[in-house]
Amino acid sequence: MFLRSQLRDGGRVPASVQPYFFLSYAHTPRFGAGGPDPDMWVERLFRDLCSHVMALTDLPAGAEAGFMDREIRSGEGWSERLGAALATCRVFVPLFSPRYFASEMCGKEWYAFAQRAIHQGALSNQPAEAIVPALWVPVPPSQLPGPAERLQFNHNTFGERYVTDGLYGLIKLRGYAEQYERAVYELAKRIVRVAETVRLEPVRPLDYRGVPSAFGPTGSSPARTLHVTVAAASRHDLPDGRSPEYYGDSALEWNPYHPVAQRPIAYVAEDLVKNLNYQTSIGSFDDEAGHYDSKQPPTRPEILIVDRWVVEDEHRRQRLAAFDQESRPWVNVVVPWNRYDHQSRAKEIELARRLEETLPVKMGQGRAACRAAANGVANMETLGQILPQVVEAAAQQFLRHAQVYLPAGNTHTERPRLLGPMGMSGPPAPPRAPFPPDTFGGHNDGNDSNDTDRGDADDSES
Repeated sequence: MFLRSQLRDGGRVPASVQPYFFLSYAHTPRFGAGGPDPDMWVERLFRDLCSHVMALTDLPAGAEAGFMDREIRSGEGWSERLGAALATCRVFVPLFSPRYFASEMCGKEWYAFAQRAIHQGALSNQPAEAIVPALWVPVPPSQLPGPAERLQFNHNTFGERYVTDGLYGLIKLRGYAEQYERAVYELAKRIVRVAETVRLEPVRPLDYRGVPSAFGPTGSSPARTLHVTVAAASRHDLPDGRSPEYYGDSALEWNPYHPVAQRPIAYVAEDLVKNLNYQTSIGSFDDEAGHYDSKQPPTRPEILIVDRWVVEDEHRRQRLAAFDQESRPWVNVVVPWNRYDHQSRAKEIELARRLEETLPVKMGQGRAACRAAANGVANMETLGQILPQVVEAAAQQFLRHAQVYLPAGNTHTERPRLLGPMGMSGPPAPPRAPFPPDTFGGHNDGNDSNDTDRGDADDSES
């Protein structure tokens, strides 16, 4: 009851209920009623890891060495317990297997934990990678989603037989007890080393039921791509009187949430989009202006991150206005806005009005979350919450407007397929919203203009 009240009130979880590591695995269905539980071997691994972690650390008696979701994912308080563990554990340990990456539930767990690392990395501008993968069953590299493929991890140090058979093979096959013990001990040492090195800070728990999967929608292409463009000045061409402390040598170094955040917004957005299983590229609007052709079908969805101060530069303002007249609904706008930047606060009404006059189409298009993002995202935490919705809305518009091609060798099919970086194995289904419909005041499809929600996405301090 105490834990639930802490989560409901938005408070931090006490250290006494913070697990050292979180073991994430895909539940294996039983073959029949009353049969043996196939997850009993995962439980044995979990107990062995907990024993090693307690021996290798100074965790006090009664502390949680690890957390493992033993329950079928339902029941009263289940989501709160899971969310609290993901928000406070020091290390995330996914058990790789083909079933794991086919599981939306496992993708949600990965996403929720990875958001913590991205947020801490944005605040410190230092890497905060605290995911230690383990091979339950070996998975070919070609089957790994982007977030798993990008992990820099050498499994060979756990033993040759571990790499070829995984922990499941070692634990099940006779004659490999020694190799199993070695692999589990090396895994525990890696967990402790990462926990002591990274020092990932606890955060306010996410509602696990509402987060997207880090592996993307079921059946999506592993080569989904998205482009992030930043429309901002550099410190060398700022409007008169504008402080240079928020800017760098290029638009990609703009940091609107300075001094709380240390990482430029372009790279934070890139990390957030990659956590949705996209291949991501970034660029400056200054460099890309003039290269858009509305007559050509899109090749990828896009996010345009805009600094309201760009309207003070007439040349940039005119280019943005021309861009707004192009019919490109697969491009969504995000406007970071730091209310604790005193210069921005003093000119907020004027700059917001001028940006709306410059981008009337973009500022009013799409779902309520898209319009909220265009009208001001107040801090880094809110950016992490709202950007997945904006990305998936852009992806859905891309699927609607991208050029389609008939399958090779068939000129009479009634259902053409989309080919290219966002291609599916069949006719594309509309992506599901990554958050509940009421998260930001509604969930509308396409360019519904009936929803008049306006104002900042969030006005709270992170």
